[in-house]
Amino acid sequence: MTERAHAEGHADEGAGTWSGSWVAERLGVGLTGDEALTGLLGLALRRNPKRAHLLVSNVLGKHVPQSPSVVHGHGVALGRRVRDLLGAEAAERAVVLGYAETATGLGHSVADGLGSAPYLHSTRRPVATVARAGGFEESHSHATSHLLLPEDPALLAGDGPLVLVDDEFSTGNTVLNTVRALHERYPRKRYVVVALVDMRSPADAGRLDDFAREIGARVDLVTTASGTVQLPPGVLEKGQELVARHETPATDPTTEPTTDPTTGRVPAAAPSATVRRVELRWPHDVPDGGRHGFTPAHRARLEAALPAMAARIAEALPTGARRVLVLGFEELMYAPLRLAHALEQTVGGDVAVRYSTTTRSPVLAVDDPGYAIRTRLVFPAHDDPADGPGERYAYNVAGAGFDAVVAVVDSVADTPALHAPDGLPARLAAHVPHVLLAVVPSYVPGSPHAPERPSMLPEPLRGPDFSSYAPDEVGWLLQDLSDVTLEAPTEEREEAIQSGGAHYAESLPVEYQPSEQYQQLFHAALETSAARLARAVGAVTEIVLAERSPRPVLVSLARAGTPVGVLMRRWARFRHGLDLPHYAVSIVRGRGIDANALRWLADHHDPADVVFVDGWTGKGAITRELAAALRAFEDSDGITGFDPEIAVLADPGSCVRTYGTRDDFLIPSACLNSTVSGLISRTVLRADLVGPHDFHGAKFYRELAGADLSPAFLDAVSARFPEVTEAVDAQAKDLLSADRAPTWEGWAAVERISEEYGIHDVNLVKPGVGETTRVMLRRVPWKVLARAGAGADLDHVRLLAEQRGVPVEEVADLPYTCVGLIHPQYTRGATGADGKAVTL
Repeated sequence: MTERAHAEGHADEGAGTWSGSWVAERLGVGLTGDEALTGLLGLALRRNPKRAHLLVSNVLGKHVPQSPSVVHGHGVALGRRVRDLLGAEAAERAVVLGYAETATGLGHSVADGLGSAPYLHSTRRPVATVARAGGFEESHSHATSHLLLPEDPALLAGDGPLVLVDDEFSTGNTVLNTVRALHERYPRKRYVVVALVDMRSPADAGRLDDFAREIGARVDLVTTASGTVQLPPGVLEKGQELVARHETPATDPTTEPTTDPTTGRVPAAAPSATVRRVELRWPHDVPDGGRHGFTPAHRARLEAALPAMAARIAEALPTGARRVLVLGFEELMYAPLRLAHALEQTVGGDVAVRYSTTTRSPVLAVDDPGYAIRTRLVFPAHDDPADGPGERYAYNVAGAGFDAVVAVVDSVADTPALHAPDGLPARLAAHVPHVLLAVVPSYVPGSPHAPERPSMLPEPLRGPDFSSYAPDEVGWLLQDLSDVTLEAPTEEREEAIQSGGAHYAESLPVEYQPSEQYQQLFHAALETSAARLARAVGAVTEIVLAERSPRPVLVSLARAGTPVGVLMRRWARFRHGLDLPHYAVSIVRGRGIDANALRWLADHHDPADVVFVDGWTGKGAITRELAAALRAFEDSDGITGFDPEIAVLADPGSCVRTYGTRDDFLIPSACLNSTVSGLISRTVLRADLVGPHDFHGAKFYRELAGADLSPAFLDAVSARFPEVTEAVDAQAKDLLSADRAPTWEGWAAVERISEEYGIHDVNLVKPGVGETTRVMLRRVPWKVLARAGAGADLDHVRLLAEQRGVPVEEVADLPYTCVGLIHPQYTRGATGADGKAVTL
């Protein structure tokens, strides 16, 4: 049967069938609410054995090909409702913010409906020439960190209404995270939340109103339809069975295998069609979307250029084409949508034009008329994404009877990977007779807007007034918040963080006070590992001196990096007679590195000599955070030369090339909190305490001086320097001649574990001995995964797990010695993802 006949058979077979019925019948999942709900939404299964349903929009243009006039029309209609709600005067001052990746096109369409509103969407793609104006976390997404990168920072600084647009309003967490982050920097009196569907549970329904009262602003909600999802008991187990059964290629022939079991690579398709380029002649002064802002003037120029671009696409279509898909690319949704809409108007009723986009989200495909995702195409990422390589997907394209597909990408994504044998065009060509490729130039903003800089920054804090380290060991580029009460119970912090009510850096955990048994384990571990630590310290310091700078400026990432920086400084003095400067600075996941600390360093040292130091790598989140933050700093301040490469003792995640070892072993400084880090707390970043010209904050726990082991730890390791000198020379020589390029194996392992255990948030998976220890001391642990046969390196983890009632599960072939899993849906009295009660 041809793909056209297959598609026409689908149409006949599926007439009048709800695309959620397959899942609803098998899982007992139900949608209740407005009559329009089932027309807007279908159901599918996530490709994960411990995650049940996925709501699939029929009018968003992401997973399901749809008429572009329908997709654009839904957004425009919502925008007009917002305009009516706000009134003409307020609507004139409104700014629209859409969410990456799914709602970038919807948000832009809402801005079209408002008429005169500028538009910005969040992005997960850092851009070297644009300073970050903000960011926030989407806690239950595959890629959690959103960046806000307007070309003109004033875009978000006005006091007019802010309109936030997402495809689905489910819990409100993402909106709360966004508004909280933006309200701290750009307070305003009115927000409007817009979504295609409002699917909040009754428990979540009042949170938005409570939050609005908390911040003293009005928050309205505008949606096309509303309802709730009913999940019966046992839905996870039933979902697991269904996914396992239908993920098998033998029973799901429309689903392509994701990897070849022998090579581990995505198998290449055998193209049956040629791929031709279409020259759009995109207007040079119009951005490709809202990543850096899109103004009403941009909209007018795009409207003028669309007919001619659509005519070029129509001319390139094969003769006799009756069914055409315009396929966008992840965040690039609006430009393909408008091209598809213009093409639809150009070709008239003779050709059915549909629109959808590729996506990062993995979803199971089942070829049934009552299921929303009939087929999937799998291909590798081709835009050098900031979060590393991975699979990408195009749904409901194969088998849909398209005569031609027009794939639209931006120029950043027009790479050799796109044109590889397993790339997107080759995948499409195996199923569609004609494939056209249209490339929209990626908009690169001009000169950045430099913010006002403070005239003077304070000198570093030093011991004994701040920390128990000697004054020459480290200078802290921090402000002293010792007199501020910042501690909160662990369970309370976890609930606030995961609910979107607070960022982890806004409070501190109560300092863990180790039992006598635990302290004995620390001393035993230190005795056993001191020589090994000394070798790693020596090796990484020698690599820094050989490759980075003969007189480096060591800058530790507080606080785990600080003992390592002190030890590296001691090695440089012991082995080479060097007296290296050493500072500690704050870096916060999702918020970046302390820009004022970078300014102080640039005023006092050559940035090219600065070497950032940390204790170990886990999945590499801080490595990525530092690189993105330094790019943003270069753009905002015009100061260049800082190298984002972090030097670490241990690199089990294979995230850096400057390390002492890649073994995942116990670094005893990870066993304790402040009492092995100079009595300094984790760093704090909170708007009411840290102003725009302040260093980030931290506390000095002077009252814990009697329990302080910081000097003892440093002395125990540096005492071994003489005996490991020859071993260090040999180890450094081997490392300097080896291929130390990062492979990011750890990141891939974390993503796999996150999905296998039903967590769906890589931020809650903490790999390696050091990160697992932090989970046990500072978060609400769910369980610990331990490599089968792991020995004494895990004694302290096992003891902490026993004390907290946390199960330790042995796993074969674990790439780390252990992995700590934070409770994935923590509220006090919560149950785990396996349905069992959590023991605290």
